[in-house]
Amino acid sequence: MIKINLLPHREEKRKRLKNDFYSLLLFAGIVGAVIVIIVGTIFSRQLSAQTDRNSFIKAENLKLDEKIKEVASLKQEIDGLKARQQAVEDLQGDRNQPVYMLDELVKLTPEGVYLKTLKQEGQRILLNGYAQSNQRVAEFLFNLGNKSAWMIKPELIEIKSTGIGQGRDAKKVFDFSMNVGIRRPREVESSTSSASSASNSAASAVAVKP
Repeated sequence: MIKINLLPHREEKRKRLKNDFYSLLLFAGIVGAVIVIIVGTIFSRQLSAQTDRNSFIKAENLKLDEKIKEVASLKQEIDGLKARQQAVEDLQGDRNQPVYMLDELVKLTPEGVYLKTLKQEGQRILLNGYAQSNQRVAEFLFNLGNKSAWMIKPELIEIKSTGIGQGRDAKKVFDFSMNVGIRRPREVESSTSSASSASNSAASAVAVKP
């Protein structure tokens, strides 16, 4: 016996496929929403953790800045104390400067040079005097610059020809003025130590040379 299906099977199939499609679409939407929520939660936690780390780093940086300020302040105080200590030591050492200065001038002033006045201004000494010739003044400058551990950087300010005395005692001389630096005791000690070290190094080099 032949059976004939008179029901609208095509419409049923189409309806079933449509329902399956909507079900699949709904499922995909749910899965997508879940994935978005999970990813968003992960990102939110990571962002929160990074924010906490940034806040911690910022707080530590502020603490470090405060410590740096404290260190800088301490350094300034230490530098100030060192400067005051050095000033006190210089004052104590400078008390003997006039003695060293006069002793050096006696040794370094050549014959034919007569000093009229000398005046100390800080670490420079202003000298004024008479000389028999320009050569005597040049010799005096050379002595001050090269033969003294205490005197440094002599500078000739002025030299001019003049006459002193009257009648038979009248003489033609050169009136000069110059200034020269004077070292402090600690500077002399430092210079002497450096020269001694250089001399010892040179002597050692000569000794080991085959």
